[in-house]
Amino acid sequence: MIGYMTASTAAEKWNISHRRVITLCQENRIPNVTMLGNMWVIPSDAIKPIDGRTLRYEKKIPAKPFIKWAGGKGQLLPIIREFYPKELGVSIKRYCEPMVGAGAVLFDILNNYEMEEIYICDTNVQLINLYRVIQNNVEKLIGLLSQYETTHLNKSDEERKEYYYQQREKYNTEIQNSGDNNSVVRAGLFIYLNKTCFNGLYRVNKKGLYNVPMGSYKNPKICDEDNLKRVSKLLQRVTVFEGDYSTIKDLVDENTFVYFDPPYRPLTRTAEFTSYNAEDFNDTEQVRLSEFIKSISLAKVMASNSDPKNTDENDNFFDDLYLGLNINRVSANRAINSKGDNRGKISELLICNY
Repeated sequence: MIGYMTASTAAEKWNISHRRVITLCQENRIPNVTMLGNMWVIPSDAIKPIDGRTLRYEKKIPAKPFIKWAGGKGQLLPIIREFYPKELGVSIKRYCEPMVGAGAVLFDILNNYEMEEIYICDTNVQLINLYRVIQNNVEKLIGLLSQYETTHLNKSDEERKEYYYQQREKYNTEIQNSGDNNSVVRAGLFIYLNKTCFNGLYRVNKKGLYNVPMGSYKNPKICDEDNLKRVSKLLQRVTVFEGDYSTIKDLVDENTFVYFDPPYRPLTRTAEFTSYNAEDFNDTEQVRLSEFIKSISLAKVMASNSDPKNTDENDNFFDDLYLGLNINRVSANRAINSKGDNRGKISELLICNY
């Protein structure tokens, strides 16, 4: 009589991710695999299929952002590339991204340019911890994420909801006691919550506690093992540190490209979301950033932001703030408030000092 095992058991036995086992089942790569209710069951004597993904093929796959992030630049990246300084990768060999977020531009540069020095920072302590864990301890992180994924996917909708809020509470407990001893746990919970929360938001209250509700995802990809390994490899070339963007001032020179992606100035009251950390990035902060950008004019600098003229053609806030710099208006798909029917083509700003 043939015995059977679950996909979770097979993942542990074959030392691959739960998601990879599910994919193998869906592609009929495992003989005599079958569905029992909503679960895959696999013959207990089944042999791990040969992985057809060659190393050569893997090398062609670029690393990509490993988290969702409000205002992420994935969609706008083809346009942003057009505005890179022409000296990038030639005379410009140093790159700084001091408000890194999900790092869409960072990974585009890492994937496509040979840079001698790369620096990233952010004021979000837990985000920087995540970058460092991926950089230095990716295998432990993958192991933890695989556990979260297996547990989450094997639960009913109601059980997932309960599990999510348990993990959110645990995360808030851990971040109040941040240290080297719980860095991997904090990083794993950060990604788990990011992949399962509402719209991938990272929002905290005035006490610095994460408060985003659960999202509605049928099959969230919590453990993207292959991409995390690619990211880890590229991050070996990067200096990662926590801090305000002003800490990069001594790093920039005429051979440096700096990209700023601050929390956008809200176009409408209902669109307002600037609380990535406990403190809001308000107009006073936008002014402070503009003054800093002007102070590092030796470097090639690009900054993104919203275009107030989408909702008020007489609003010259950024035009006045960055007078004398090149203010480029580019087309992007964004929502100007929380209602889905208000999503469409709007313009955003790419402000350059070159």
